[in-house]
Formats: sequence, structure tokens, C-alpha cells
Amino acid sequence: MKLIVAVIQDSDSTRLLNALVEKNFRATKLASSGGFLKSGNTTIMIGTKDDKVESVLEIIKDQCQNRKQLISPVSPIGGNADSYIPYPVEVEVGGATVFVLPVDSFYQF
Repeated sequence: MKLIVAVIQDSDSTRLLNALVEKNFRATKLASSGGFLKSGNTTIMIGTKDDKVESVLEIIKDQCQNRKQLISPVSPIGGNADSYIPYPVEVEVGGATVFVLPVDSFYQF
């Protein structure tokens, strides 16, 4: 058995969860936040049998695509303003960071 932990952007979470349910995978959704853009993320935990891992990874890959987005940097307060960029910057967002972990035991009560 494996535990798949996927950190995705909030805007992809509903689409991913719907796709997982459609294929009969159970998932737990946790709210989280990112460090770089300080934007909302969602962490999805999926427990599955070893032979189903590739199917889950394919669903995540299909539903969580990278895309470009303009962001307006927040000016530093009391910090070093030398590196501050005062205009919107295009960055790549989306996609998924996925961890696949072995599960020694699984209990459901």
C-alpha cells in the first residue's frame, strides 16, 4: 500500500478531487499555503494499492497543469528594497508536487 501526497494550487483542487472520485479513489483534502508566492495551496492525501499508483499519478498529471500568471510583488516593509520589483511579473504556477510513501499499516475505524 502507498500514500500519495500531492501539493497543488487551490484552483486545481476541485477538478482533481472530482476526477479522483470519478475513478473511485478516496482522498483527504488539507488546506496549506505556499512559501514562494504566499498563495493558497491544497494538499491531497490518497491511500491506494501499489498497482494503482500509476493511475493516480496520471489523474494528478492530467488535472494539475502548469500555467503562467501575472503577480504583483508585495513591497518589503522595513526590509531590503534593493531587490523589489515594482511591476507585475509573469511566473509559472500550477502543476503538482507529489510524494509517494510506503504504508506499513492501514486502519479504518
